[in-house]
Amino acid sequence: MYWYEDDVKQLEQKAQNLNFVPETLFYGSSSIRLWSSLDKDFPGFKPVNLGFGGSTLAACVWFFERIMKPYQPKRLVIYAGDNDLGDGRHPEEVFIFFQEMAVKINARFGNIPVYFISLKPSISRWHMANVFRFTNSLIEKEIKTYAANWHFVDVFSPMLDAGGKPRPELFAFDGLHLSAKGYALWRAIILNCILHMG
Repeated sequence: MYWYEDDVKQLEQKAQNLNFVPETLFYGSSSIRLWSSLDKDFPGFKPVNLGFGGSTLAACVWFFERIMKPYQPKRLVIYAGDNDLGDGRHPEEVFIFFQEMAVKINARFGNIPVYFISLKPSISRWHMANVFRFTNSLIEKEIKTYAANWHFVDVFSPMLDAGGKPRPELFAFDGLHLSAKGYALWRAIILNCILHMG
């Protein structure tokens, strides 16, 4: 995990430079890190971007205590697991990392609302679509057995066109990261979940 060290140190410093008390933590991989419009997209929710590029769900678990130490948020939004599968890990491994993350979150923050964003149907990883679907299904079923403060946020289905393929306009040129339209869609879905699920 040493290759994440510089990014993690920057995130540790971030809390010291904030001029407000954060209420919503966005945590995860580059799909979170590159979300530069969080402040504008979630006004009133006092968001902080704690994403770090290329991170796996395994890395998010590994660095959880260090990154989360300064915070007492009202809610947590997570996107991770995409890169684990891209690196060749199996759905069952990602599921175990998810369970480890859930234990850490519950121990650190208690029963605050947690929104786990489903893995997205990237164009560049579409050859692994069934693997992504299976991983999503494992995590969604697990979340349904948790307390009411946990929520599975499905972005996979809304990012597909009528033919069941990823919508190109939602992705950046690399076919992996999100475009402005992709983030606008995520914003609408997540905001709807927060407002209607607590």
